[in-house]
Amino acid sequence: MSKTIMIIDDSRVSRMMIKAMIASKHADWVVIEAGSGDEALTTDETSIDFFSVDLNMPGIDGIELIEKLRPRFPEAKAALMTANIQDAIKQRCASLDIQNFNKPITEESVAAMLEYFNG
Repeated sequence: MSKTIMIIDDSRVSRMMIKAMIASKHADWVVIEAGSGDEALTTDETSIDFFSVDLNMPGIDGIELIEKLRPRFPEAKAALMTANIQDAIKQRCASLDIQNFNKPITEESVAAMLEYFNG
């Protein structure tokens, strides 16, 4: 069954890597990209199933972005991809029911994210 995922990361290389790994496992998924939180908030898409969000981006951070996207996409699952694994970030994610996955982006981290999305 086809799903739609939005990858939000200010690193074009990170977006390309995540997109390629998703395509290798779910060729039927629609992948949308955004290079910033502000860009993600202006999407015309009405149905997004999953969000892969970087924490540290110019403008709003990934957690704030997820909070702003939730009212518009209440059924969507969001994953935070970050190299910032401080306890405060983990606790903030847990309190908001946001699953976080560690960067660097690897086959294992993306596979874990996809397992979370499909679970």
